[in-house]
Amino acid sequence: MGEDDEEARALLEGSPGEDGRGASAVPAVPGALPALCDPSRLAHRLLVLLLMCFLGFGSYFCYDNPAALQTQVKRDMQVNTTKFMMLYAWYSWPNVVLSFFGGFLIDRVFGIRWGTIIFSCFVCIGQVVFALGGIFNAFWLMEFGRFVFGIGGESLAVAQNTYTVSWFKGKELNLVFGLQLSMARIGSTVNMNLMGWLYSKVEASLGSAGHTTLGITLLIGGITCILSLICALVLAYLDQRAERILHKEQGKTGEVIKLTDVKDFSLPLWLIFVICVCYYVAVFPFIGLGKVFFTEKFGFSSQAASAINSIVYVISAPTSPIFGILVDKTGKNIIWVLCAVVTTLAAHILLAFTLWNPWIAMCLLGISYSLLACALWPMVAYVVPEHQLGTAYGFMQSIQNLGLAIISIIAGMILDTRGYLFLEVFFIACVSLSLLAVVLLYVVNRARGGTLNYSAKQREEIKLSHAE
Repeated sequence: MGEDDEEARALLEGSPGEDGRGASAVPAVPGALPALCDPSRLAHRLLVLLLMCFLGFGSYFCYDNPAALQTQVKRDMQVNTTKFMMLYAWYSWPNVVLSFFGGFLIDRVFGIRWGTIIFSCFVCIGQVVFALGGIFNAFWLMEFGRFVFGIGGESLAVAQNTYTVSWFKGKELNLVFGLQLSMARIGSTVNMNLMGWLYSKVEASLGSAGHTTLGITLLIGGITCILSLICALVLAYLDQRAERILHKEQGKTGEVIKLTDVKDFSLPLWLIFVICVCYYVAVFPFIGLGKVFFTEKFGFSSQAASAINSIVYVISAPTSPIFGILVDKTGKNIIWVLCAVVTTLAAHILLAFTLWNPWIAMCLLGISYSLLACALWPMVAYVVPEHQLGTAYGFMQSIQNLGLAIISIIAGMILDTRGYLFLEVFFIACVSLSLLAVVLLYVVNRARGGTLNYSAKQREEIKLSHAE
């Protein structure tokens, strides 16, 4: 008998059942550790879930490093807002292509384990190069670092989702996705509120502000990426071990990349793409520029501005799983998307044309952002055949990244030439286009008798009738 079979027998024969009966899984290991070592047990899967959550923490933490240090980057690197926003554009450019092929690379080239490790390495290397650009006062090097960081960031998210589908099934899958999204938002929130403070500590240690202080601060922030790489390595070991013991298949994304599928996309799907792009370009670029907006218009301190700029992520962390359950229970996806877009439009109007406490508008933005994600993305599965889902989601992410790259540059140019009021009007126009697309989607879906706005009860009845 081989070593793998002996390990499997020790775990599976010795593991206690659900009623608690049975011998110790590994006699030499005392206490609760046997459950942690057995990949068929809940305790082990919870350990894997913890590693999965922290797998993307570093990427999400470092993604918004520029937003948290907007003032410091522009001052220390002597760049205007247009150049500053290139740091976000360069992250998005590689993902215009890689969103299509990230799943393919995981399935057909690297495998989930090596793919996760490789993409984690890209994130780490990109953050280090980004930091070195600050240390050596080379903004082009910072841009290159963000490009490398972008190569790993989105594909790492695909790998994270693939691990999730491989380890968790059925009803628990939605909860796990919600927990991972919450951890991602926690990473962004910690970044917004920590990096400014960290910069001041490095500044005090060095005795002066400047590009060196900026670079060292970014390098320290990169420790979170190393943490994520460690999680990728441990996950790879545990997944390989579980495959040996439980004879389970290696995780796959299930994506079949066929660009010819694009010609078969329906009008409702294209409207969903328009909603996605026009909505998200009014959220992420705004957050990227928000810190200075709150200090200039509302007179907030740097710390208070960071706190309010991160409230969108703070709210998203606990509400995303809740809204996910709500949409699952009620259906009516188009109505929920409409509510989210209208609320976002109201938030930007308040920020642009009133002096009301911005906490009100930002809390509205946080709620609507969470609701839209839960209602919009699942709609793709209702209008696309299963064999085209990979292509549809890949295309959706690609045009989202294309929109973010272009709008980030345009937003920086508007801010340099016209100021924050014109920038807010521009964002209001983008959300208005998204609103128009939602209304058109409602009309088209109703005319075609589509399922996008069915209640959960109607969808269940259709599912049962098909099963019969």
